[in-house]
Amino acid sequence: MSATAGVEENPSEKGLKSSSSPPPPSQKWPARFANVVLVELKAQRGIAVPLVAMNLTWFAKIVITTAFLGRLGELKLAGGALGYTFANVTGFSVLNGLCGAMEPICGQAYGARNFKLLRKTLLMAIFLLLLVTLPVTFLWLNVDKILIHFGQQKDISLIAKTYLFYLLPDLVVTAFLCPLKAYLSSQSITVPILFSSALALAFHIPINILLLKSKGLEGVSMAVWITDLIVVILLASYVFILESNKERWKGGGWWDQGISDWIRLLKLCGPCCLTTCLEWWCYEILVLLTGRLANAKQAVGVLTIVLNFDYLLYSVMLSLATCVSTRVSNELGANQGSAAYRSARVSLAVSIVSGCIGGLVMVAARGIWGPLFSHDKGIIRGVKKMMLLMASVEVVNFPVAVCGGIVRGTARPWLGMYANIGGFYLLALPLAVLLAFKAAIGLGGLLIGFLAGMVACLILLLVFVARIDWNEEASKAHVLACDMEIVKEDENQKNVVTASNAEV
Repeated sequence: MSATAGVEENPSEKGLKSSSSPPPPSQKWPARFANVVLVELKAQRGIAVPLVAMNLTWFAKIVITTAFLGRLGELKLAGGALGYTFANVTGFSVLNGLCGAMEPICGQAYGARNFKLLRKTLLMAIFLLLLVTLPVTFLWLNVDKILIHFGQQKDISLIAKTYLFYLLPDLVVTAFLCPLKAYLSSQSITVPILFSSALALAFHIPINILLLKSKGLEGVSMAVWITDLIVVILLASYVFILESNKERWKGGGWWDQGISDWIRLLKLCGPCCLTTCLEWWCYEILVLLTGRLANAKQAVGVLTIVLNFDYLLYSVMLSLATCVSTRVSNELGANQGSAAYRSARVSLAVSIVSGCIGGLVMVAARGIWGPLFSHDKGIIRGVKKMMLLMASVEVVNFPVAVCGGIVRGTARPWLGMYANIGGFYLLALPLAVLLAFKAAIGLGGLLIGFLAGMVACLILLLVFVARIDWNEEASKAHVLACDMEIVKEDENQKNVVTASNAEV
């Protein structure tokens, strides 16, 4: 009797099983290879496409929020934008990074059909993120003092403090939102995430209009967490109501976390958080360095417009990284090392193609992107020039993101951390400073240094991935993710069946 007997299968489970099944032996090798690749691409498409759409709704929410801030005047736009940047650096990047530890644990647990571990990890992650919101709240309440200390104008800093004060509930909301997304995406359940995000985005504009008229800046800030709260309510309803009808979700397992469960989660949380934060902070440092150039106002305007296009492409990169992390962790948890290796190779090939396409799209859009944001001829010329350099960065950035997803899926996020430190902080930033200020190349020098660091980061990650012993990783993941009580129960059942057959 199987431990999963009688469990209703969802489409994502069927996709996981079919992706691991070998093709008919009668097919020739090229046909078998093409068939296996197509099956893997279909499995990844089902995960990645909804995630891309969901991440695009995230970008759209930021654009809408910025547009409503712009209607309040230059001062409140600057203060609100500065406050949101501070929130990303000190709050949301930390919460998202910590939640990244759920991907390998939940993905491998799902591959091993250990649904009990899935439930336990969800609750542990929520509790951990809620705990982290306490020191982050303290930082946000003192944001004006911090910004003034680092040379920001007092009036802008006070606006930023007001914006963050009314954004504080979003920390608690995000502490639930990130784990719920990771919990579902690790099981290849991405369509509910897409629908809930799209529905919340549809409410975001009317909520902003209503609160802008009644509360002004405070209302725009409140609209952000209200929109996120809608997503949380919808996803929580899906998990706790719809999924409760399936047999596999019955039988408890929510509250019996042990010390070993916490140790494993915390060991992964540190590297995952540092990897995410180091990447986000590098972009913010790039903006700060741009503000120290001789033509700072124009350079910052050019870089901001260029990065807005990068955010669009980042939504695709992030989706591909989450997709490969899910596929690799699922296959490793199912003790399918060769299938995990195949998923990694296919994802890496897709990322290279996607990077080339993204770079070409950026080159093609460089003439029309600048005028959408500014009518200044100097800024428009700068955008056209810098988008050529940034297109080269995107070609490399896609495989970097996917390689990061691969090492995260193998429960080795510290490899991504080492690559980020070596590529961005030991090479990219020092080289960017030398080229921009010592060689007087300006913004182009910053981006060239950034490109060099990105290439170094990719090389390090490729070396790390190439050295992975997939069969060994699969054995380790299966042992860690598999519920040993279920394994013993299965063995006992098999022994009973064998003994009864022998008697017959």
